Amino acid sequence: MISVRLTRRVDARQQSNSTFILYSSRQGRAMRILHTMLRVSDLDRSLKFYTEILGMQLLRKKEYPAGRFTLAFVGYGPEVEGACLELTYNWGTDQYTLGDAFGHVAIEVDDAYKACETIKATGGKVVREAGPMKHGTTVIAFVEDPDGYKIELIQKGTQSG
Repeated sequence: MISVRLTRRVDARQQSNSTFILYSSRQGRAMRILHTMLRVSDLDRSLKFYTEILGMQLLRKKEYPAGRFTLAFVGYGPEVEGACLELTYNWGTDQYTLGDAFGHVAIEVDDAYKACETIKATGGKVVREAGPMKHGTTVIAFVEDPDGYKIELIQKGTQSG
């Protein structure tokens, strides 16, 4: 399992002990990103990847028999404190075509080089080894989940601009 450090960027105008909320100047109401949904072809395989290889926790899971789908939410902490991933399994669908509009999900790690070693040792697929990004100093790597979604690993403290 890789070690991931959760960080909080707080708008100085709004701060609380449990979470932070940014306010939309256009609508005058609290908004925050809750989750990103990914359709998966094998929920058990995907849960194993996100929990055992990337070290996330299964936050909640619910089956919807009438709709023939299951939702599973995974993340690095409680949903009230940060965004998570919603893994959607549509019963009987065993393959998806990935669109070209979606890019990747990014995760901050303490050491991208060690994270790649650990991911490979636990059966994960590294598709871009850790190293500085082109034209910059940010250390990044990319891994791929069982359905082909790209996960970017960004090494803490190396981001520029």
